[in-house]
Amino acid sequence: MGSPPVRAVIFDLDGTLVQTRVASWEIFRRIDERFALGVDRPEKYFELFNGNVFRSIRKLCRDDAHAQEVNAAFLELLRTEYTPPLVPGMAEVVRRLATDCTLAVMSSNAMAVLRRVLVANDLAFCFAHVFGGDVSPDKRTAMRSFLADAGNGYGRRCAADYDEAAVRRDADPASTVLVTDTAGDVKDARSVGIRAVGVAWGMHSVAELTEAGAEFVALWPQEIAAHVLGDEAARPPRGACAVPAVHRPSAVSTSAPTLTGDRAAPPGGPTLPGDTAQPGGCGCGCDGGGCPVKRFLPDESDPVRLAASARRRRRQEAAVTVGAPPAPSRPAPTPSAASDELLAAVRRVCRG
Repeated sequence: MGSPPVRAVIFDLDGTLVQTRVASWEIFRRIDERFALGVDRPEKYFELFNGNVFRSIRKLCRDDAHAQEVNAAFLELLRTEYTPPLVPGMAEVVRRLATDCTLAVMSSNAMAVLRRVLVANDLAFCFAHVFGGDVSPDKRTAMRSFLADAGNGYGRRCAADYDEAAVRRDADPASTVLVTDTAGDVKDARSVGIRAVGVAWGMHSVAELTEAGAEFVALWPQEIAAHVLGDEAARPPRGACAVPAVHRPSAVSTSAPTLTGDRAAPPGGPTLPGDTAQPGGCGCGCDGGGCPVKRFLPDESDPVRLAASARRRRRQEAAVTVGAPPAPSRPAPTPSAASDELLAAVRRVCRG
């Protein structure tokens, strides 16, 4: 008997959604130099993720107070200086899965980092839940919280609102999958009772992930969708999940970036149908210059984008009109001479 259909996918961040082996080691190397933890090589750092990384760090410290100081310093550096690139191909996989599943992110990293990474890569509204290490340092607790949430059947379809219109499909342990790059996460998932899928491009090897209990280890991002959805993975993403997002740097107060050269736009930049200005822009904390995200204005004739813009416009108009007083009734139109003549002709036909 096969496994039940997957209804929820929980993604690890570092090493799964984003490339982390170099970026996170460079951060932790500075922590090791400051606190003399003895983790002086990348390989030793990767070993910390064989279990919960915070518990592993505690074993290197003198006492709880020392561990708290180390963890606080580590999280602060991550919040301010950690900007890892997205794994190539993962954005498309996330958007495809968001069409059919409730998605969540679970990470030892800080919430500020999760927000920065997901917003910068136009994926924030694909995820219905996010658990950061500064909010839920124990990943087993985060997984149990997700399973216990009465609303875990409502996903986000790459739009800000939660999908209440679709058929609700609550997630249980058998229909929930954790996607991760570390053996420690796989062990935590299995201890909670949910399924685990590994990825080969992160901290730990295929053999280590399999030995820890992963039911499958993806060699490429696209294999995640194929394993989770089966033949349904061939269907393209639908609705807002199929719409590529436009980056809005906060230095520009219009709905799209200003282009340069032969494609230069009028002052202030062009706008797309249905889009509105969003002060604050992309939300990733940049000032519009040197932003970690780089997007170009898509073709305004793209039918998918135009349809999405129309949906957004209708939603905005509906929000404005909710609670508004009904429009005054209009008097019935006075029949014209032409309509009187037509009515008379119909009566003559009926009389024979």
